[in-house]
Amino acid sequence: MIFAVWIPLLMPLLAVPAARRLAQSLPPRAAAWLLTGCAAALAACTTAALGLLTAAGALRLPPVAALGHLSLPLLGGDPVVSVPAAGVAAALLAAGALAVVRRTLRHHTELRTARLTTGAHPTSGDLCVLPDSAPDAYALPGRPGRVVVTAGMLRALPPDEREALFAHERAHLAGRHHLFLLTVALAAVCHPLLRSLRAPLAYALERWADESAASRVGDRRVTARAIGRAALAARPAAAAAHRPGTVLAATAGPVPRRVAALLTPERAVDHPAVRAGLHGRRPVAAALLACVTFSAAAALDAAADLHETVEVAQGEAAH
Repeated sequence: MIFAVWIPLLMPLLAVPAARRLAQSLPPRAAAWLLTGCAAALAACTTAALGLLTAAGALRLPPVAALGHLSLPLLGGDPVVSVPAAGVAAALLAAGALAVVRRTLRHHTELRTARLTTGAHPTSGDLCVLPDSAPDAYALPGRPGRVVVTAGMLRALPPDEREALFAHERAHLAGRHHLFLLTVALAAVCHPLLRSLRAPLAYALERWADESAASRVGDRRVTARAIGRAALAARPAAAAAHRPGTVLAATAGPVPRRVAALLTPERAVDHPAVRAGLHGRRPVAAALLACVTFSAAAALDAAADLHETVEVAQGEAAH
């Protein structure tokens, strides 16, 4: 267990760069699921490793060993190392749990405040127009979800581009994209290296919504113009006054890259460049899968080893 329990804590050093690189070569929807799933799996393995370190050190304390009827000599390991390591692991677990609770509560508070604010204005279906001169638009999740747009944004876009913008925000609501971001944010609390997955995830979610909007309106150029014009019109400082920090907006992220992707024709699957990309990402995908699998296997192996050690120590104490 002494060796295996540290693997989940170190594996994000390899897995995170691999996930970021692989996401760049995947379609937006697949990239979003990959990044979110990878973050959740690595966070779970990290939490399990910290829990095992805490348990292993706590069992070597005489009061805990006596309570569990354990024979201290048979528990193995060096208590000079394991007990302090358990203290650090316990502190990290407690801090992480507190941060997760605070982050979740803040997320729900921001959404509830935004819904109360928009609830004071008339709606048409899922569309809520705020009488604000600052151009802005975003998807506000909830029951029901709402597309919130300001009067300033409506004036900034012609009718066809408005529909593309609304389709983009509705794609965020339909895909429940805010939950992807929340999952990665909570995972980053468990391991700080996972924070670097948020930026590529946000980009993948925006690209997912861009493609959904282009498919809905049937014109990629109109969608690209809507995204670009909305981003140029939006003023982030003014928008921050009424937009929650936990929602997705069409004007977020690297807009030039998104517009360029929309203006780039979709290539045939048998195109040489596409085939080269498919072959190039297979080793990265294999490496990422190996990292996540190895991390989970190490956590399970450490848990099994600790369980076996406890059973032996209990059996000896019974004699």
